[in-house]
Amino acid sequence: MNTTSDHFAEADSPSHMESWRAVSAAIAGNILEWYDFAIYGYVATIIARNFFPSGDEVGALLATFATFGIGFVARPLGGIIIGRMGDTKGRKAALLLTIFLMAIGTIGIGLIPTYSSIGLFAPLLLLICRLMQGFAAGGEWGGATAFIVEWAPQNRRGFFGSFQQASVAGGLLIGSAVAAICSTVLSGDQMESWGWRIPFLLGILLVPVGMYMRSDIEETPIYRAARNVVTASETPGWILAAKAFGFTILWTVSYYVILYYMPTFTEKYAGLSRTSSLWSNTIGLVMLVVAIPLLGLLSDKIGRKPLLIGCCVAFAVLTYPLFSVMLSGVSLPTVIIVQLIFGLMIAMFSGPGPAAIAEIFPTSTRSTWMSTGYSLATSIFGGFAPFIATWLISRTGSPISPTYYLIAAAIASVIVIATLKETAHSELR
Repeated sequence: MNTTSDHFAEADSPSHMESWRAVSAAIAGNILEWYDFAIYGYVATIIARNFFPSGDEVGALLATFATFGIGFVARPLGGIIIGRMGDTKGRKAALLLTIFLMAIGTIGIGLIPTYSSIGLFAPLLLLICRLMQGFAAGGEWGGATAFIVEWAPQNRRGFFGSFQQASVAGGLLIGSAVAAICSTVLSGDQMESWGWRIPFLLGILLVPVGMYMRSDIEETPIYRAARNVVTASETPGWILAAKAFGFTILWTVSYYVILYYMPTFTEKYAGLSRTSSLWSNTIGLVMLVVAIPLLGLLSDKIGRKPLLIGCCVAFAVLTYPLFSVMLSGVSLPTVIIVQLIFGLMIAMFSGPGPAAIAEIFPTSTRSTWMSTGYSLATSIFGGFAPFIATWLISRTGSPISPTYYLIAAAIASVIVIATLKETAHSELR
């Protein structure tokens, strides 16, 4: 009788061309989806004034970031439902569903009338659209990660998997760049009244492009093999999901503080204009997109854990001094250098991260449990990160206080990562 590993060994090994074709389709859809999900954070201050009018500027901004965070409440539900769909119906079906739901939520935000037109219905509709985006994102991350890593050659899972996270950063980069371009081309009044809608309405491109790219892909060979055999895991799925949860804490906190909240932070506390803040953030994202694949490739050679632990240590040690530099009244070039350093630090995790987290799980339940653990951590620690950063500053009166959140996250994740086995040179189960 064949064992599970025998079945996987008998699966057709994809050619290099087949692997890149499938991965490219997943990446293209992923970029468009995360552009749609990210754009909210880059026009947060404008949304605050249009949907949460208040005499208290901090209160309006907190309400805006709370709505941003509530979008993440739906991510665990999306991770469980769409993740289960990916394990039972196939990775392809799940990825097609996520791209359709994300497009509806994004275009919806671009079409909602403001508070001055429809009153309380405006923030209510905004909340519904964010929940739809969150549900889609919950299924997208785990499904795309499983799909890409499973298509990768065994000795290139770190490199191939890194493109999953590079495509997430690519979506953020495009979102930041589009917001920066709109802020540069349009006047302040134009941006406030209608220009902020343009980045959301561009999400309509997601439907034809994304659906076309993903409708033409095949299931992964290892998934096709796994459907023919029942995998008996030595460890219960919920325990593996708990490991993924702890693994993800710094990953998600660093993303949503450094990449989403930073334009707001540098505008309000580092003395940059809105346009300069967006361009500075965009340049930092360029570093992230470039560095992620290189560090993913490095993890195939030296292992995942050295880079993951190195990232945690860097955030624990360097975050406070780097934020202090930005708050010291330095020039735009210096802020850009700081964001480039942060981009490199995040890349140390994001390069090996997708392969490392996927390698925790067996193929038969990978999409479900990985999506669940990752989405729960992202929902709790990441989605509300901009809210928590704003709240910490308002409570302490110190703009440096978000660094404490990043340092605590680094300590939590390094404890979990230290307990994981090195999987870079092991076969997928």
